Amino acid sequence: MTESTSADAIGAAVDGRYRIEREIGRGGMATVYLADDLRHGRQVALKVLDPELAHAVGPERFLREIEIAARLSHPHIMPLFDSGTASGHLFYVMPFVRGESLRQRLERERHLPVADALAIARDVSEALEHAHARGVIHRDIKPENILIFEGQAIVADFGIALAASAAADRRLTGTGLIVGTPAYMSPEALLDEGSDARSDQYSLACVVYEMLVGEPPFAAPSSQAMIARRLMDTAPSMRRLGSTVPVAADDAVKRALAKEPAARFASVADFARALTAPSERRSKSVAVLPFSNFSADPENEYFADGITEDVIAHLSKIRSLKVISRTSVMPYKKREQSLSEIAATLGATTLLEGSVRRAGDRVRIVAQLIDAESDRHLWAETYDRKLVDIFDIQTDVALQIAAALEAELTRDEESRVRKEPTRDIQAYQLFLFGRQALIKYTAERMETAIDFFDRAIARDPSFALAHATKALAYIELAEIGAMIPERAFENAAAAANRALTLDPDSSEAHCTIGHLKMTRELDWAGAEESFKRAIDLNPSGADAYDLCGRLCAATERYDDALALVARAQELDPLAHRLDMATTLLRAGRYEQATTAARIAVDLDPSGDRARATLGWALFLGGSRQEGLAELEEAVSISQGASFWLGQLGEAYGLAGQTDRARDVLRRLEERATKSYVSPYTFAYVYTGLGEADRAIELLEQAVAARSGAAYGIKGSFLFAGLRSHPRFQALLRRMRLP
Repeated sequence: MTESTSADAIGAAVDGRYRIEREIGRGGMATVYLADDLRHGRQVALKVLDPELAHAVGPERFLREIEIAARLSHPHIMPLFDSGTASGHLFYVMPFVRGESLRQRLERERHLPVADALAIARDVSEALEHAHARGVIHRDIKPENILIFEGQAIVADFGIALAASAAADRRLTGTGLIVGTPAYMSPEALLDEGSDARSDQYSLACVVYEMLVGEPPFAAPSSQAMIARRLMDTAPSMRRLGSTVPVAADDAVKRALAKEPAARFASVADFARALTAPSERRSKSVAVLPFSNFSADPENEYFADGITEDVIAHLSKIRSLKVISRTSVMPYKKREQSLSEIAATLGATTLLEGSVRRAGDRVRIVAQLIDAESDRHLWAETYDRKLVDIFDIQTDVALQIAAALEAELTRDEESRVRKEPTRDIQAYQLFLFGRQALIKYTAERMETAIDFFDRAIARDPSFALAHATKALAYIELAEIGAMIPERAFENAAAAANRALTLDPDSSEAHCTIGHLKMTRELDWAGAEESFKRAIDLNPSGADAYDLCGRLCAATERYDDALALVARAQELDPLAHRLDMATTLLRAGRYEQATTAARIAVDLDPSGDRARATLGWALFLGGSRQEGLAELEEAVSISQGASFWLGQLGEAYGLAGQTDRARDVLRRLEERATKSYVSPYTFAYVYTGLGEADRAIELLEQAVAARSGAAYGIKGSFLFAGLRSHPRFQALLRRMRLP
């Protein structure tokens, strides 16, 4: 029967009640038509059962069972308007929803942000729990049967479910008609051993798995291979396929995918709660506040900061802990807020505070772990040791905190926590001096840091962390345009590779290698692999999440980028707000970007980057004059830094203020006669002036030299006006960007 004659036949059968417009969908058990409800003057979806299923059910049983589905009344269940028989056809009628199916969204985005996926899972679980309480099993939960309408998930096709249930005793699978979709069916359903609510739970787990990692479990090239894997293998951990998947969600899905129904959750509601609730219990969050320097010599401040940072680094290696990064805790060195206020700001449930007193070759460290809500001391210890025992003290503090919080600690994690960075205490002190200089993020201080790292390495050539951090300093010099990129990257690569050779399990080395692969080699897949390895080794390392987010934004994978940057911000709340705002800008979400940037400006009114980011969010969102004012403030605060000056010149050009844009260009050209100015910076201004060929020529030079942030031009909102230009497209191809 052809599509037209089928539609004609159905139209004739329901004539007088519904007018068929066209076929809009076809599956294994029904064909769906868009129709006009002539009595009520509305558009509806009319579903006609497959002839084989209709024959197995029979009209009387169908109408009796469909009545049950019609009684399901829930916000996340598609209601049934009508049902009946017409010329041998069994049909039922539902609202015509103009949203999209989850399948359509997955085809467009491949996998979803964690928050979206868990929200959809919650809606579907509520619908299923309502149905299960009334004895109705869906039997065919899959992305095609989950509709997204006005931000809510709605489960469709309970009518098919009841029809299939009514025919189950006829063993439809034995006649070649499978009740369900193999990629989402439970093992017992595939083996025709009967289905109950736990089968729907299994199917929902398959859907959650696909939403979070981009493919259903047991993916295989053929249905037969997929079914074989489902019956024999264990699904790989979602966290192995997608490092942003929460531990709680991974654990819950693993249990819901158990081959034996008895091993799954007692109900789909329990499954839904387990997707998020256990993370609050298992993933304890801790903030290590800056240790106070009680030494007589104020110069020992760096030593107290070093203790703080190294305890953070040790704890960050434990996956079951969420550890707030150093950038967010250091502002509380001279704190006036209460511990509960600090904990609320940082999103921490526990706080470690302590003091360091150093005298000669001895050190006294006092540490105490405090529950932020109750102000109860969970653990406290005083260490009075020789200075050479400092690494043992740091290790013991980390392990004691893990024990106090009942954190799960694998053998590999404990081994990494116990690993000493160096046995040379003077090399360690030189390293601390260097790290203290590096965090100032000025060209002069970065060069000072490199000198300290070199001196530490001279004392201990096997000091892997010093090599890795030295590499990072060189990369930063290249990115801010303070050193010719070729020289900076060559030095960075040598140091990073040496660090990785010395310590293959160094998270810092893998992160730096990833940064180099992204910025220097334009090796997108290799960079992402390195970032993921860094995250595996240091699950609380915010920088690796943030850099991987930059990579995703550079390749226009904005949802992935936002999820990764959100995780970085969660781990380092005060450091990565601007990265979130910038990523939102790249994704074209100007209102959200403005909100995020305003928060960053409120936290740091004198921050040039915060002002510039807010400026672009306002400018691109339509508030051009307000945006220009913020960009001008960024240039003023930075004392005319070339990077922000170039962006201001672009904004002037886009706003039609050509004379001002050309004045910026003259200032940059004059500066370039005295010091290095990246061609990337000049490209900003020419883009604003509408001189596309000159702008692209400069971008070609920047990419060739790996100067500035040239790796990010594809997803950059600053070069949006160049994207359709053939030379720009050719440049992206040379960068191995689709």
